[in-house]
Amino acid sequence: MVNETKFWNEIRKDLSGHKKKKPRVVPAFTIQALQENTIVEKPPRYELYKPQPPKPSTFRKFYEWGVFPVALEKDSYGIKLSWKVNIEDLDFHHYLPLFFDGLTETEQPIKFIVEQGISDMLEHGGPKILPVVPQLIIPIKKALNTKMPEVICATLRAIQHLVRSADCVGEALVPYFRQILPVLNLLKDRNVNLGEGIDYSQQRGENVADIIQETLALLEIYGGEDAFINIKYMIPTYESCMMN
Repeated sequence: MVNETKFWNEIRKDLSGHKKKKPRVVPAFTIQALQENTIVEKPPRYELYKPQPPKPSTFRKFYEWGVFPVALEKDSYGIKLSWKVNIEDLDFHHYLPLFFDGLTETEQPIKFIVEQGISDMLEHGGPKILPVVPQLIIPIKKALNTKMPEVICATLRAIQHLVRSADCVGEALVPYFRQILPVLNLLKDRNVNLGEGIDYSQQRGENVADIIQETLALLEIYGGEDAFINIKYMIPTYESCMMN
């Protein structure tokens, strides 16, 4: 009897001195979450505004192959883009989408070539531009989805030039607002804080929120009677620049 009492006293002593195990971290919505001594792991942080650096563009690959009829030249005013053929004679269905694809590039001199090439083609394209608009939507969407301020600003400047470049181009973009406006809705009221450089950024017209507002206004002005309602559908906080 004495030995039995001693035995149980030792058991109780061991149990009372036993430390509780640290809870296991288990995934949410699993059978493990129902087990004892477990805690559910926190959900991953969703980086809504986090930039998504793109892969090298198709434009870069073609440029490195030397298939573009352009060259860089230096004169007394600096570096300029020289075309080896008349721009009016180019196949716009082939070259203009490729230049727009290069809007994701941030390295020089490719960035300069892309932006100047787009500007030159839109300046001299005339009636060749409108039929190519549907082919520009995917490159534009890809560039905007990077959420990189530098890329977004360059893309929005290209869109602004695009809607001014030829008749009916602005109206042709309206059916594609659902593809190109979601990122603008996300960043519309989000000024990019570049620290001390923010003032310089605004002077260059590269503040994301400001250039988004300018672009939306031009899309409304050049987009015809259906433009505002389609912008408003995608960006509920947008206020008409024409009605006011």
